[in-house]
Amino acid sequence: MYEGVVQDLIDELGRLPGVGPKSAQRIAFHILQADSADVRRLARALTEVKEKVRFCSLCGNVAQEEQCRVCQDPRRDPAVICVVEEPKDVVAIERTREFRGRYHVLGGAISPIDGVGPEDLRIRELLARLADGSVTELILATDPNLEGEATATYLARMVSSMGLRVTRLASGLPVGGDLEYADEVTLGRAFEGRRLLDV
Repeated sequence: MYEGVVQDLIDELGRLPGVGPKSAQRIAFHILQADSADVRRLARALTEVKEKVRFCSLCGNVAQEEQCRVCQDPRRDPAVICVVEEPKDVVAIERTREFRGRYHVLGGAISPIDGVGPEDLRIRELLARLADGSVTELILATDPNLEGEATATYLARMVSSMGLRVTRLASGLPVGGDLEYADEVTLGRAFEGRRLLDV
């Protein structure tokens, strides 16, 4: 335990996701040893992000304006919507440069254990976007875990009567992985998603 403001800083840093007590202490002491200009720049960046960043009124992604850059881009295909859990998932998909449609960020996944139900997610907003019939495909890109699967199944059932093409991201073996270390679910998905090799 440290005194006063040093311990306060460690405690606040420790509240960040993925930052344990030792990491919080290490970051705090880095800040203490850093140049004052660097610390002021960090403080300014933290303040500005809270003041200037909001969530896109259409898709729920992070934005500095009313709509995010993806929703504003006229080159994006509005007939295809990729549903993700969090804004960080949009960034991951964008890095692939494979998807040219639009997104819908749910703000989480259905998790009864954590007290998160469908009403806590941006599902109503998604249904409103689908109501006019202009969307032809819904890609469910929720995480391949219990909560993500439950959310994808729930959404697929909700839109089943809308005549949409509903797809799920393929999952299976990672590149460079060994079969012996794959769990049964991953290996099963890899078999389900196998494709023909063009020779």
